[in-house]
Parts: sequence; structure tokens; C-alpha cells
Amino acid sequence: MDLNERQKKMNRLHQEIRTTEPCPLCPYRTHAVPGEGPIDARLFIIGEAPGEEEDKVGRPFVGRAGMLLNTVLAETGFDREKIFITNAVKCRPPQNRKPSVGELRACRPFLDRQLEWVQPEWICTLGAVSTNIFLEGTLTKIHGSMYPIRYQGREYKLFPTFHPAAAFRVPVLKDEIRKDFKKLNELIA
Repeated sequence: MDLNERQKKMNRLHQEIRTTEPCPLCPYRTHAVPGEGPIDARLFIIGEAPGEEEDKVGRPFVGRAGMLLNTVLAETGFDREKIFITNAVKCRPPQNRKPSVGELRACRPFLDRQLEWVQPEWICTLGAVSTNIFLEGTLTKIHGSMYPIRYQGREYKLFPTFHPAAAFRVPVLKDEIRKDFKKLNELIA
């Protein structure tokens, strides 16, 4: 499938995400947040779920955590415009709680199709929720390393790190996230 066909499929998928209600989160949303980025991105970032600001505008990582992510990406040599960024679930959970297993399961087909069509080389997971889709383990022990994985018949390089929102609760994590993204950039290069 060529890039043009993959992009058309992704556009249809994002429209489907915006207009269907596959899980209990949908009635509470203002906007679904499908994700964004180039169809041929080498790096695919997966967060947990949209927050309040993301729900307002329908774009991932535009709130406080997104500003921190943008800063860290720029400081460590990444261009956000060249990265596909999405979340494990596409609608905001009430009170920004963690998504339930059922909510994650309901959105998994969307995430799976995004991965299939972008075909990234690298997946960077932000936080335990998105990391545990692919890899078991305590994030404090597994962050900042590359793990070769096989998912849906494809090979990926998985790189888990902390979610930027966690740095507002535990400030020392800001430096850990920076170190992790610096290492990720070195590995990708």
C-alpha cells in the first residue's frame, strides 16, 4: 500500500474516531482526539488519554503536558511535525482518571490501524498505561531503554518513558524524561 493510500485510510479512520461511540467514554467527550502526524513518521508516540485541553480542541498534547513534551522534544533534537502522536484511548476519561481495561480494549482497534498505516520504526510510550499495551514491567525500571518487540506481525523498537504529566506531580521526572528523549534521539540517529 503506497503512502497516498495509507493517508486516505488514516483520514477515514480519524473521521470514524470522531463520529463513532465505541466505548463508555464517548458520551463525555467534547471532541475525540484521533492523533496527528505524518503517515510516514519513523517515530510514533503513544500517551494515555486526552486531557481537558485536548478534549476542547481535538488535538493530542496541547495542554500543559503537551507544552512540556514540545519543550523536551525541541531540546533533544526532535521535530514534532515529523512524529505521529496519539493516545491509547481517543476520548478524555472523566476527571482525567486512568482509562479502564474496557475503554482501552474499545480503542485498541483504532490504535492498531494507526500503527499499521504509519508503519513506524520506533514506538515511544509515555507512561505505564501505553507501555503496558506492549511490555510488562514497572516503568521506573524499564524506562529509557529500547526493547525490540513484535506486535501485529510487525517488528518495532519500543522505547518507554514517563508521561510528561507525571513531571508536574514528581518534578524530578522532568530530568528523567529529558534524559530519555536525548537517549532516544541518539538511538534513532
